[in-house]
Amino acid sequence: QVRLVESGGGLVQAGGSLRLSCAASERTFSNRAMGWFRQAPGQEREFVATISRSGAITQYADSVKGRFTISKEDAKSAVHLQMNSLKPEDTAVYYCAARSSYASASSSRTNDYAYWGQGTQVTVSP
Repeated sequence: QVRLVESGGGLVQAGGSLRLSCAASERTFSNRAMGWFRQAPGQEREFVATISRSGAITQYADSVKGRFTISKEDAKSAVHLQMNSLKPEDTAVYYCAARSSYASASSSRTNDYAYWGQGTQVTVSP
């Protein structure tokens, strides 16, 4: 089983930045595609960003494109989400997710992910 633990969430003012990290129980993320999702109060979980197994391909939700950057750090078995120019509407619990080791492609679909972290709260004040 793959265990994922998110960190880096917190309270930040609009326009500020946060860097979320997701640590995996595996030694490396090199064999898994990864994704970030978020869920705001009263809302359904939505796609934020994803990265392919190789790290060569990334995809972003339109709402965060140009502001967020997903990256992998295989040597530390970690995936990151750099969030810049944060807006109050970015407030949500952010979840890290990992695909099966057999899946190499990035994906925006929640059902394509086999493992999920418990989430980290991001709150952006006006």
